[in-house]
Amino acid sequence: MKQRGLIRWLSLLLGLVLIAGCSQAGVATQSSSQAGAASGQGIKKPRVAFVYLGPPGDGGWTYQHDQGRKYLENQLGIKADYVENVPESADAERVLTQLAQNHDIIFATSFGYQDYVYDVAQKFPHVIFMHCAGYKTAPNMGTYFGRNYQASYLAGVAAGKMTKKNLLGYVGAFPIPEVIYNINAFTRGAQSVNPKVKVKVVWSNTWFDPATERQAAGSLLDQGVDVVAAYQDSPASLQAAQERGAYAIGNDSDMGRYVPDAYITNPVWNWGPYYVKVVKEVMDGTWKSGQYLGGLKDGMVGLAPFGKNVPQDVQNLVEKDKEEITAGKLDPFHGPIYDASGELRVPAGSKLTDQQILSMNWFVQGVEGTIPK
Repeated sequence: MKQRGLIRWLSLLLGLVLIAGCSQAGVATQSSSQAGAASGQGIKKPRVAFVYLGPPGDGGWTYQHDQGRKYLENQLGIKADYVENVPESADAERVLTQLAQNHDIIFATSFGYQDYVYDVAQKFPHVIFMHCAGYKTAPNMGTYFGRNYQASYLAGVAAGKMTKKNLLGYVGAFPIPEVIYNINAFTRGAQSVNPKVKVKVVWSNTWFDPATERQAAGSLLDQGVDVVAAYQDSPASLQAAQERGAYAIGNDSDMGRYVPDAYITNPVWNWGPYYVKVVKEVMDGTWKSGQYLGGLKDGMVGLAPFGKNVPQDVQNLVEKDKEEITAGKLDPFHGPIYDASGELRVPAGSKLTDQQILSMNWFVQGVEGTIPK
């Protein structure tokens, strides 16, 4: 799982700079419908496939992509195949090659697939490839991702109101910009309603390792935090929080079902409408290669329903900030922003650009923890 996150941040940064199961067959032979997929001719009923890093039952990253696939099927009345547990290795190229022989559109849902997607796309120029979180494009290959830090800010607002000790904990997956800027956005949100808040960070160095993540959360709870947020695909950290009487905030997918008594909310991905958009464009012949970065405004990023113990006034406050972010009136990274050492990073009246956010390697003031090199 590590590779997915370790390089995923580079995909976003470089991408912004650049733009400022299934049957197994033999050697590729493109069908007539494939011949129209990337030529602007349109396909009435395209054959769609997804490549997943993990199992749909992970409860997080892959689960949410699979929900998007099911949404696509329901909205357009087509069958979308998938292959799960595909490593970010030569196995990915093999799977992609097999899928390209009898599909018109392939969604590859992890950054580590990027080079394999790009190489296979060259061999199948009439098949459309969409790569999640990447930066490489080709005439028949595009990329997509979202500003999930917007939802992390909102989760922080809720946490800042719910804490009694003014001490929050965050179990980070890996010390990479994607996780760092979400920790910072979470902290900024909490500080916006509770300036006394501190956020303690520990690293699990995992994407899906429940035992390790539970242990990491336990170390934060031992330090007295009363809200635990986690940036992994499993609910293990949240379950540890519930067992210790703390509140919990998850990631990727609505994790309230795992910890109903402790749950506050968490950032979620909503891939379905974007998948429908892409497939419709292929169907009507208007699809073009490009790089897409969504957010709260278009619904790609969202916030899970609040837990049963979140007061209405807290919910109202979060919803108000959500409306302001969506309308462009509030930015999670508007100045002034000081880093953890007290240095002014963003002056008043300024805000960080997407490129600066997506290359972030420093903590904001109020975060207690280190960023290993």
